Amino acid sequence: MPMLDAVVVGAGPNGLTAAAELARRGFAVEVHEAHDTIGGGARTEELTLPGFRHDPCSAVHPLGIGSPAFRAMPLARHGLEWLHPEVDLAHPFPDGTAAALTRSVGESAMTLGPADAGAYRRLLAPFVGRWDTLAADFLRTPWDGLPRDPYRLARFGLLGLQPATWVARRFQGEKARGLFAGLAAHAIAPTSGFATSAIALVFALAAHENGWPVPRGGSQAIADALASYLREQGGTLRTGSEVKRLDELPPARAYVFDTSPSALARIAGLGSAYSHYRYGASAFKIDYALSGPVPWTAEAARRAGTVHIGPTATAIDAALTAAVEGRDPSVPFLITAQPSLTDPSRAPEGRHVFWVYGHVPAGWEGDATDVIERQLERFAPGFRDLVLARAVSGPPQLAARNANYIGGDIACGAFSGLQTLIRPKLARVPYATAHPAVFLCSSATPPGPGVHGMSGHHAAKAVWRQLRASS
Repeated sequence: MPMLDAVVVGAGPNGLTAAAELARRGFAVEVHEAHDTIGGGARTEELTLPGFRHDPCSAVHPLGIGSPAFRAMPLARHGLEWLHPEVDLAHPFPDGTAAALTRSVGESAMTLGPADAGAYRRLLAPFVGRWDTLAADFLRTPWDGLPRDPYRLARFGLLGLQPATWVARRFQGEKARGLFAGLAAHAIAPTSGFATSAIALVFALAAHENGWPVPRGGSQAIADALASYLREQGGTLRTGSEVKRLDELPPARAYVFDTSPSALARIAGLGSAYSHYRYGASAFKIDYALSGPVPWTAEAARRAGTVHIGPTATAIDAALTAAVEGRDPSVPFLITAQPSLTDPSRAPEGRHVFWVYGHVPAGWEGDATDVIERQLERFAPGFRDLVLARAVSGPPQLAARNANYIGGDIACGAFSGLQTLIRPKLARVPYATAHPAVFLCSSATPPGPGVHGMSGHHAAKAVWRQLRASS
């Protein structure tokens, strides 16, 4: 058997991206996936009832549609089609109104009220219309040359490195502050934390530049398109192939792991190489089969692909802080998605799938179903009456479903302290390891979580540079 150039372990979006990029450069590549199906955090399954197709993890993809790595591949030809909701994001409030993000900055600003509309426009003005260069810069890794637009990246950095609570002081009202806090909360860290403003700004800009779309048929379509392109380039995929030791894999010049740093160290025999890497709080996820659309009080929420539930910025920060500090959830901040509003093929006619998660401590074994549904009922009275079935996944279930989610951490690493900027550890090339033939490409590496494939892209670049240097 001829030696392969690279073996990739894990068929999530980053592993598939790394494999596809190596294959298209003429390297012989084989991917090994422990599950019987591919996808990692981009899967679609019938979790509740026949005909209801749910996304167990990611559902909405503002970074996917704007990903430089995905845009460089002909994924549309391989079946990936983006569908856009009428409203990208709605953030309802107890009075029945909602802040909203749409492709229009001005239209979005007006939903924040006259006192804050101008402040919102001014906040985003330096960056709007520059997604291609900004995305390439903030989804990059510092070791890989100079940024495309150093001035604008520095300006973005001065804002982004601040806690979201600081930048939110630019706003006078609770709507703008709540919207900004909800965007920042995607970091799965208290919004008072270092660099949380960067998360909020990236998600707001993504909405205005490319939208927050869903893939037709579900998130599985992203993984399937990447796999199809990989095969077209001559790569091979092996499912049902769990790897416990490096010597179980075929001979290769490089091994690329789309796994947690802990799993990589265990499989590759790297000992305590990543013992200081920290994992964060967990999600508590519920997928619903509904008899009708969610009866939101706020009109914008009834047209939105994504709905954030957190009545105030203070409440959102408190919910995230409780999860990080190990306390049971009481009033959770919720991130919800309604894919079947945009893609009716996801459920039987007239029915809907609904996706929601709150935050709980890592490894938490309690049941947050009631507190989540009580929060939903506040903003969508009668929601429980529509529930046909639910599939509940707390931290143990999330970790069992995806080995990268240590303790239920869907971000594969805590967004806190120096680890916010330096992951998985301080190194000139963060994808390389102490073993010269072993590399890491998961979301534990820069630029971090999200279905965008950029960690796989950068890791592939590190691999092919080494392979070419040694050939």
